[in-house]
Amino acid sequence: MIRLFSACVLSGLLLLGAPTAQAQQKLKYPKTTAADIYDAVEQPAQPLGGVEAYSNYLADKLNYPTAALQAGVEGTVEVSFVVEKTGATSNWAVAKPLSPECDAEALRLIKVGPRWQPAQHRGGVVRQRVTVPISFRRPAGGDEAAGSAPVAGVQATASTPAPAAGGPQVVTPEQPARPVGGVEKFFEWVQQNQHYPALARQRKIQGKVMMEFMIEKDGSLTNIKPVKRLGSGLDEEAIRLIKASPKWEPARYQGQPVRQKMVLPILFQL
Repeated sequence: MIRLFSACVLSGLLLLGAPTAQAQQKLKYPKTTAADIYDAVEQPAQPLGGVEAYSNYLADKLNYPTAALQAGVEGTVEVSFVVEKTGATSNWAVAKPLSPECDAEALRLIKVGPRWQPAQHRGGVVRQRVTVPISFRRPAGGDEAAGSAPVAGVQATASTPAPAAGGPQVVTPEQPARPVGGVEKFFEWVQQNQHYPALARQRKIQGKVMMEFMIEKDGSLTNIKPVKRLGSGLDEEAIRLIKASPKWEPARYQGQPVRQKMVLPILFQL
């Protein structure tokens, strides 16, 4: 009877001791503070609205700086920042620079971009450091037409954060957008259909109007606007030319058509 009682008591102590041991084990984890920033978490931060919506935002709002475009600068700027517990971003910094103009544009995109769904780690919301690459690409086959600069464009999807890995993934079109018939034929069409504004001719104004537009999946051109103006009616004529121009062959990624932003010059020469 004594041995049986001792065994029962010991068994009871073990059962009672189990939760205590677990509680002590949990206390071994270091407590997080509001200032802690994580690079790796159980549930990474994600853009509100989803990856595709954020990717579209980057592609739609990225403006290829004119100075970088004219200098032939292309490549990728990596921007690091912190996704706060509120979903806001902070501590923006260029982790991988390209040029002063492109760096500034990449920072602007992230700073004014959508809020994020904050990261979660060990059952709580935490701050996470994220790095996003913003790419500036000139499409292949940018032949030069007589008296004009080569076509330059921005890739269809500037960057795509990958949900599974918690980090971004750069997507570059395998086949950039091109005018139907080629670049040279496109500029020939522009020269043949161009109407030099009387006011600009009177003032002897000439030069290039840098035009930005989106090439849709069906090859149509939308979101047409000048990003470098000359005035005296030349900007309006450049807009008219792009609106009236033939369709393009859309960019393709993994065999599927994708949207691509393009920036190109419309030359006016007396």
